[in-house]
Amino acid sequence: MNKLRILIPKGRIFDNVSLLFAEAGFPISLTDRTYRPDLGADWIDAKIMKPQNVGELLELGSHDAGFTGIDWIRESGADVQEILDLGFDKVKIVAAVPQDYDETKLRSKKLVVATEYVNLAEAWLKSSGYQYRILRTYGATEVFPPDDADMIIDNTSTGQTLKDNGLKIIGTLLESSTRFVASRSALADAERKNRIEELVMLFRAVLDGRERVMLEMNVPENCFDDVIRELPAMRSPTVSPLFGDAGFAVKIAVKKHEVPDIIPKLKKLGVLDIVEYDLRKAIP
Repeated sequence: MNKLRILIPKGRIFDNVSLLFAEAGFPISLTDRTYRPDLGADWIDAKIMKPQNVGELLELGSHDAGFTGIDWIRESGADVQEILDLGFDKVKIVAAVPQDYDETKLRSKKLVVATEYVNLAEAWLKSSGYQYRILRTYGATEVFPPDDADMIIDNTSTGQTLKDNGLKIIGTLLESSTRFVASRSALADAERKNRIEELVMLFRAVLDGRERVMLEMNVPENCFDDVIRELPAMRSPTVSPLFGDAGFAVKIAVKKHEVPDIIPKLKKLGVLDIVEYDLRKAIP
């Protein structure tokens, strides 16, 4: 089979995707001034591209799968298949204007709207009934108002950069995060689809593992039944007898947010020697 051709985004998304690959068992090696990283797998051919281009390149069929924000898929209108929402780099695509602008002022003129999201902006402005002219930007969109634009449509995670530049949000167009997406032609090929599904299984295992920890404990026989009733687990606890009939060794994988409630309950029930440690992957 030919190699699976993967697009990895440059910029702010790269670090999270690179860490995901590393934890899945494919550490990315990338030397300076190259766009061809080595993932240590002879069946993967990776290339670094801007996230804005990923969707259209997948639709054209020159690559099989890749990572990008769903905002850029919606902006480009690329016909690709979303495989997995990774939950990374969550942002909102918002419309923002100077603090002293009100709706009367916005409706009284033809607005200059600065944005990288030309298609998303066009649809939102039209549906909102504004008069407008779109000015395409290439980064640093927030610096355009008030001198060079009346409104911007841009991505934000906390909104702090907008506030720092004297802007307020007046509408949300879209909520976005990093997605693993694939070309429809790759999914129509049995071998490529199988490889993509293998990656998805590993990615899910990493993401689930990040949310869980392993708890190990020694449980005296006289409180064993009460303890087992209290324990959450992915399926059921792993139980082994301790040497000399001294009770049981119990192991469970639990969500991290459950631990502060679980450990005090276990101690009150008589559990001994509780050990907590992180998981690398969790595969149901």
